[in-house]
Amino acid sequence: MDARDTEPRPSLVKDAELKKELDATLHARRELGPEYEPALVDSFLEKVEQRVDASVDRRVRRQLAEQQIVVARGGQPARSGTESQFGERFGFAMVSLILAVPLSAIGGVNAGFKGLLVTWFGIVAVNAVHAAHRWPWLRPGRVDRDG
Repeated sequence: MDARDTEPRPSLVKDAELKKELDATLHARRELGPEYEPALVDSFLEKVEQRVDASVDRRVRRQLAEQQIVVARGGQPARSGTESQFGERFGFAMVSLILAVPLSAIGGVNAGFKGLLVTWFGIVAVNAVHAAHRWPWLRPGRVDRDG
């Protein structure tokens, strides 16, 4: 078990303050009307982006500190390809889920259930395209030179 698994990490998905911000944004949209919607959405997405950036910065600093400790003890920093691919996939999935909350709210408020379906179809499609780059049979024009 890694030390990172035991320390509490604030989840952006369960962030109470972010949920309050979303509720306030939706309430303001209802009161102010659709003409203020772009400004409200931009403001909320900026707050989400700041939270994601802060979380990523903390994790990068932690990882760099761990690598420096390993190097200081005479070891080699881990550079496993599968580890970095997992981190990339996990990060992309987390960002997708975090952004799914406001995008679902926007789609649902503006177009109802159809808007929600279109939003989630887009989220799934973006994740599928991102995952497809690991599948060689889906990459046209690329030949596997190893085999």
